[in-house]
Amino acid sequence: MFTGIVEETGRVTAFAAEAGAWSLRIAAKAVLADLSLGDSIAVNGCCLTVAEFDATSMRFDVLEETRRRTNFPALQAGSAVNLERSLRFAGKVSGHFVTGHIDTVGTIECFEPRGKDQFLEVRVPAGLTRYIVHKGSIAIDGISLTIAEVSDDRFAVWLIPHTLAVTNLGGRRAGDQVNLEFDLLGKHVERLLQTRTS
Repeated sequence: MFTGIVEETGRVTAFAAEAGAWSLRIAAKAVLADLSLGDSIAVNGCCLTVAEFDATSMRFDVLEETRRRTNFPALQAGSAVNLERSLRFAGKVSGHFVTGHIDTVGTIECFEPRGKDQFLEVRVPAGLTRYIVHKGSIAIDGISLTIAEVSDDRFAVWLIPHTLAVTNLGGRRAGDQVNLEFDLLGKHVERLLQTRTS
């Protein structure tokens, strides 16, 4: 479980197919503190398990299923990725509860300054805006954000300078793909209602 508050932006140093899985190595600093083998780290919002680490980097095994359901195919050496350690008991929850299980990949339609603010609009696959609620929460590449607008096939958020400074969003452009995780409560409510009516 995570909170969607990115601790740092790491850099991919290698991402290649190996015999059993894809091997993803990321250079980092803050998230390496107190790290242990088997720990969960959110990488662009996707929960991955630490397979190896040293003083400057960590490595993950990435399944083909994970690659297929995320924006990971676009990762290469030098790519910036958002990193967050898992929530600890007695820790602060400054964002919202994020599982690290990506629901879908969205496409940035518009990313531009409007006055002093930064506006980000993302298109989602057909039928999925039912999980998006005005003023609700969503995780974009693992960043907990508040939804400002919703239409049939897209939603928008406004970004503060701090978010742009400490995440990889500052380097994003229209056309880029982002990992999306919808609010957990909405998905559970939908499933309960489906069970009741079937």
